Amino acid sequence: GVHRQILLVTLGWFVGYQLVKRAEYVHAKVDRELFEYVRHHPVDFQAPTAKKRIGDLLEDFHPIR
Repeated sequence: GVHRQILLVTLGWFVGYQLVKRAEYVHAKVDRELFEYVRHHPVDFQAPTAKKRIGDLLEDFHPIR
């Protein structure tokens, strides 16, 4: 009856809430570890000095005919 549907909805909400909470915790933990690694190794994560243009990356075009 209706009481089973209410029970299942409540159970589904609770399980979903716990899963979302756990996923957020895992992502926060990974972010914290990565930011700590970047903080301890700044040499590995320096921004490039000059941006390359697309013309510098592509080869010159020479038509076949």
